[in-house]
Amino acid sequence: MFKVWDFQRWLTIIFAIFLTSNTVHAAESDKTQSLAKANGKILVVMTNHSAYPSRSDKTGLWLTELTHFYDVALAAGYEMDFVSPLGGEVPLDERSLKSIYLDKSARNHLADPAFMQRLKTTLAPSVIHPSQYKAIYYTGGHGTMWDFPTNKALQNISEQIYRQGGIVSAVCHGVGGLLPLQDENGKPLIAGKTVTGFANIEETLSGIKSQVPFSLQNGLIARGANYKQAFVPFTSYVVSDDRLITGQNPQSSKEIAEAVVKRLSTLR
Repeated sequence: MFKVWDFQRWLTIIFAIFLTSNTVHAAESDKTQSLAKANGKILVVMTNHSAYPSRSDKTGLWLTELTHFYDVALAAGYEMDFVSPLGGEVPLDERSLKSIYLDKSARNHLADPAFMQRLKTTLAPSVIHPSQYKAIYYTGGHGTMWDFPTNKALQNISEQIYRQGGIVSAVCHGVGGLLPLQDENGKPLIAGKTVTGFANIEETLSGIKSQVPFSLQNGLIARGANYKQAFVPFTSYVVSDDRLITGQNPQSSKEIAEAVVKRLSTLR
């Protein structure tokens, strides 16, 4: 016969398991947060621009260019702040949300209310203190071609992070954010540096060439950069030139994150 004391004993065991599980998860969370604080912070830049000149679909952040980087940097113990030229909501590129481009991680982030809320409440450049960051990472999406190169506040933030010994990194069209950057002598920061970014051939193949305000590849070359690209379009390609790290296309998002984390490990 089942006795009351058996029931109480099982309740005690179940409660103990539940308590232990919560304690372990809490400890793991505390450990992750402590590691992040110990390793430092990365500033992640996203676009506010969503409109093409004549297309009906919308541009914006190419989602996996954020999520791939975010996952790698978080696992390595880095905190990340999200900033955009205007602050506030970041639009998502509609094409980037197609099933062919989404992986499990991206879908999980889309389903995470807390993560999505962060994309609706990004910081404005005016509240950013560059001294708090070890690196800056410009995400992509065609929208960046309109609001990254012309934003003086983001330019100042990036230049200070670089001059204090930090890393400046960018992927795909986000590399356009590097175009206005200058060194201490007022010369283009990318002059004489080896970089990559969304290639002309990729712009043509993507069907957006007629929509963008300028050619990113040509813009990089015009500022004296040594531009490189993958032999095969839309394959991962990352270039590290000391503390300047660039990725060519959305397929490069994970690789550039790994390159940034690896370089950061040498700066501690």
